[in-house]
Amino acid sequence: MSDPVILWFRQDLRLSDQAALAQAASEGPVIPVYILDDATPKQWKMGSAQRWWLHHSLKSLDDSLRRKGSRLILRRGKSVEELQRLSRETGAKRVHALAHYEPWWRNAEKAVARDLDLQLHGGMLLLPPGSIRTSGGKPYQIYTPFARAAMQHMPPAIASPAPAEIASPHKWPKSESLDDWDLLPSKPDWAVHFSDDWSPGEAGARQNVASFMDEADEYDTARNLPSIEGTSRLSPHLHFGEVSPAYVWHRISDAATSATTFLKELLWRDYAHTQIWAFPAYGSQNARAGFDRMPWRDLREAGSDLAAWKQGQTGYPIVDAGMRQLWTTGWMHNRVRMIAASFLIKHLLIDWRHGAQWFWDTLVDASYANNSVNWQWVAGSGVDANLFSRIMAPLTQSPKFEAADYIRRWVPELVHLDDKAIHDPDAFEARPRSYPPKRVGHREARERALAAYRRSRA
Repeated sequence: MSDPVILWFRQDLRLSDQAALAQAASEGPVIPVYILDDATPKQWKMGSAQRWWLHHSLKSLDDSLRRKGSRLILRRGKSVEELQRLSRETGAKRVHALAHYEPWWRNAEKAVARDLDLQLHGGMLLLPPGSIRTSGGKPYQIYTPFARAAMQHMPPAIASPAPAEIASPHKWPKSESLDDWDLLPSKPDWAVHFSDDWSPGEAGARQNVASFMDEADEYDTARNLPSIEGTSRLSPHLHFGEVSPAYVWHRISDAATSATTFLKELLWRDYAHTQIWAFPAYGSQNARAGFDRMPWRDLREAGSDLAAWKQGQTGYPIVDAGMRQLWTTGWMHNRVRMIAASFLIKHLLIDWRHGAQWFWDTLVDASYANNSVNWQWVAGSGVDANLFSRIMAPLTQSPKFEAADYIRRWVPELVHLDDKAIHDPDAFEARPRSYPPKRVGHREARERALAAYRRSRA
């Protein structure tokens, strides 16, 4: 029997359209391993909501591997050290993995490659970062020309099926127990309702794709209406790699007569990863240096406002509905994410990094690339970003996007209000005592934000 090879899983928890698995399986016995590594990412270790998802996704992956005659080995520690240890234990010298683009994974890949034969494969994105460039030979910084250039390389290759079987090594190395990792919350179990909304794993991802196929034609309009189920809800499945973007591209483009808007969301995901590949510190540093002078409010003054925002107690119903949906389900409607992020940054004048960190801990789809680029887009500090002076008015956005029923679902204090009053109860003298007053008035907040922005530019 030939020497075994190691298959290193990270955020690519699937068997289909998995180039690293396909190559490993073609070479002989395979040792699939997932390493719970909190040391390598440091401050970017996986957040609490992601850990809930990870538990269920790893269980699903192990079940799928066992149906193929294999199994998933679980280890905890620093990735490079655990892979070296696994190599010594099994005699495996080659490691196959999908390439990742977060800065800590790129560093880990370099460290692994110094001692082992690391073979990296594509498949996390539609196009690897840097594969398309401007006429000057530089990576694209602006999304629109990036998307235009990327479309010239679409559609991607057809997604490949999973191997029929996966050969096992002569002797399996030891594995830790998933339950011993304590990835699930218990005291209290704040994720008790997550299972009402989500089915982590490759089967759940494909089922989600199939259900969205019937709705894809309405996506262009429906995606902006939080009161209806108009989005794909595929973001956590894509984030954990339970389904490949190529598979999603082909299934949706084949099902919809006009899928361009949705497909460009997949390209935005590629664009975001291109930005963190070019600027690894995107999650902690302003991409535009001028924002380093922004006079954000000190949390000694603004701490109670930040807490109210996190708890969905700002007095702005659309913002509070979104923040409560986030806490209850680990996810928030995309339109409402923009409104809630803008409110924190511009109404409360709190540094975008505090909001991004909260999303990192509470979102099941908290991608370093998407989370960082999206927050900096709202703040105006990103490479390609909205102007800071364009301040979203939540009291206008809420009726514009027909959010009344969304608010009723997530802010039960306001369930009895009609469609006019529910967006701004104070304006109709209809705010119940159980619902908090506004933390700040819209006009007052707008003037304060613009004054701060002017000071940063002076």
